[in-house]
Order: sequence, then structure tokens, then C-alpha cells
Amino acid sequence: MSRKNITIRSLVEMKSAGEKISVLTSYDASFTQLIESAGVDVILVGDSLGMVIQGQESTLPVTLDEMIYHTRNVARARNHALLVSDMPFMSYRSPELALESAGRLMKEGGAQMVKLEGGAIHLQTIRQLSGQGIPVCGHLGLLPQSVHKLGGYRVQGRGERDAEQILDDAVALEEAGIDLLVLECVPDQLAARISRKLTIPVIGIGAGVDCDGQVLVLYDMLGINPHPPSFVENFLHSGRTIEEAIKAYSTAVKQADFPTKEHSFS
Repeated sequence: MSRKNITIRSLVEMKSAGEKISVLTSYDASFTQLIESAGVDVILVGDSLGMVIQGQESTLPVTLDEMIYHTRNVARARNHALLVSDMPFMSYRSPELALESAGRLMKEGGAQMVKLEGGAIHLQTIRQLSGQGIPVCGHLGLLPQSVHKLGGYRVQGRGERDAEQILDDAVALEEAGIDLLVLECVPDQLAARISRKLTIPVIGIGAGVDCDGQVLVLYDMLGINPHPPSFVENFLHSGRTIEEAIKAYSTAVKQADFPTKEHSFS
């Protein structure tokens, strides 16, 4: 049975139907083929490649040219999953630069959506991108590109004031025109509240099971990273192949078996 191409409309319909959305990162054609065969809905070419591919200490050194290169490699092998690409650090510091960067990711890289980090400061940029027909994924909570400002990789939104700020930002981003939102490392109750509030799909990573979908870094869920975050489960065990591990992850997300409380924050 052939699979339908996943589109923004598909994801909204999945949210409306209560069907969970599975998302994984990929950085090359070989892994993309396995992810496609496992039926994962969305592929994210993350700037996490800075750490898992390049051995950097953070995502900050990743360049736009490097993101285009890896996105293009994934795009060649992509058939059905929606392809999202991160806009790297400082590539969207103004609306004009963001348009240029996003245009290159789509024209040269083959991305179908671009992702940027941060809240209200980027509303004008999101409006401009959306107005030019560029689909945008927002990212709130823990922002890896702001790791130095945040003082490390810490759970965000635990205090009432911080939680309300993230909720307000989420609503503002949706009103500005984002089509998808990633919530990273926020308390599960806050993530559930935001997922109910927004009409667009909300994808969690360390944000609890009540999000509309889940994303993990591929190398983390395969146990390749020797120091994975606490919200990660290693799906490559019990003699599974890599393809079986990816299918197990997608199934666990679809059935709301992952994440568990163990992989969430309160």
C-alpha cells in the first residue's frame, strides 16, 4: 500500500483526529531511506548535526551552507515525509536575512519548511516568511542556539511567570503564521496546555506525551550518543536492527507509549 505525501494539511488533520505525529532528525540519504521505510511523518534536518556529525560542543558553529548541504542529501532520499530544515544561528537576525536564508534552504536544499528558535522577537520575521509562502516551524522552551544566554541546557517554564511567557509566545507565533511548533524541555502540563490551546500541531521533545507528536535526535534514540538527554529512550536494543529501532520509535509515538513519565519533566 503506497503512502501519501505528508503535508502541512495532513499534520493538521492528524492533530484534529488525535493521531500522533512521529518526527526524527536525519542528516544523510542512507538514514533517510530507513526513516522513510519506517513510516515516520516528518524529517527534521537539525542543526544538531553540529554535535552529532561534526563533534562541536553546541549547534552555534553550524553554517547555512552546511545546513543546505545536509538538507539536500536528505531531500534526495525523501519520498513521503515532510522535510523541515533548521535555520542556523544568526541566519535570521533580520526579516530580510531570514528571507534570503529560508529561500536558499528551500531552493538549494529542497526543504519544505524552515524552523527557527525564539518567541516574540521573531514575529515580524515569521509574518514576512509566511507572507512569501514559506512554511515556518517555531521552537520554544529550551533553545539550543541560546544555550549561553540560558546558562546551559535547562528545563524551561517551571515557574508560573516563565510558563505564561512560553504560552503567550506560542499563541503569538501561531497568530504570526507558523504552521508547526516544537516545544523542548518544558513541564509536561505546560506542554499539554499549549497543545490544547493551539490549532497547529505541537511537537514535543522532553515535553511529555500530551503533545501532538514527538521528535528525537536520531543518534540519541539509537544510543550512539554516549551522553543522551534524560528524555531519550534507546530504541536500538534486544537485537533490533536500525530499521526495526526506527519503526519501534514511530510505533511508540503513534501509540502514545513514548514518552513516559520517566522521559518527561514536571
